[in-house]
Amino acid sequence: MCNVLYINKPAGITSFDVCHRLRKVLNTRKIGHTGTLDPNATGVMIILFDKATKCNQFIVSATKEYEAKVLLGVETDTLDIDGTIINKKECNVPEKKIIEDTLNSFIGRSEQIVPMTSAVSINGKRLYQYQREGIEVKQPTRTIEVYSIDLLDIDSEGFSFRCKVSSGTYIRSLVQDVLKKMDLIGTVKELKRTAVDNINLDMCDDLEEAEKGNYKVHDVLDIMKDHFECIEYEHTEDIKNGKRIRLDTQSDRVLITSNNKVLAVYEKDGDSFRSVRGLW
Repeated sequence: MCNVLYINKPAGITSFDVCHRLRKVLNTRKIGHTGTLDPNATGVMIILFDKATKCNQFIVSATKEYEAKVLLGVETDTLDIDGTIINKKECNVPEKKIIEDTLNSFIGRSEQIVPMTSAVSINGKRLYQYQREGIEVKQPTRTIEVYSIDLLDIDSEGFSFRCKVSSGTYIRSLVQDVLKKMDLIGTVKELKRTAVDNINLDMCDDLEEAEKGNYKVHDVLDIMKDHFECIEYEHTEDIKNGKRIRLDTQSDRVLITSNNKVLAVYEKDGDSFRSVRGLW
């Protein structure tokens, strides 16, 4: 099922805009992506179209890598440079060791407050909708993990760093936590997603080039095999008919394939496996 593009999203447009522009190029109505990037952010986006969109719910990335540039002395309501300035304060850029030690202190698991700019729903309404309406609501928390975090550069305005984090980590919130620990204020000036699991920027096509027809199409199996045990199954009609099957595996969920083509996701149910979703 070769219906996947790896796109380097440019700044200034939404993730929805990326899909809308590619819909015309690919001549399809079925298109989606596996993870939103803010309008100001750039970097890796995985685009699924046609039959591959069936797989979207099963593609939950384990790790993502980002590069962030932090502007000190300015605080905004969205935690990035696109927001309205709500506070200003003269901040001296800390010494390299102080920044490095502070960044390193965030390696590991922690609880992160979901920012009001997120699309997480509370009582049927997204957090960013509450923010736009000026309604206060208790922000949920989630467990995140920072696998690595490295200082890249320091300049007169602030600093930049690279981090590898668990899926669902909000970099803007991470930046605020880092700054709070150094008794500083600031905001995200630039944000680039450099990798999603094993897919990095070098593998991505620029959006403008893709619009000209210069793009490479990838197989969704290349992504899904990182998330599931893949089991080749000969009796494809059984799978297409949604029949229960018996499998010799310790996994609770598996991806059924035939001739290296995705067929379905199956999950353990008693002493057999039942179909969760057909993907052919």
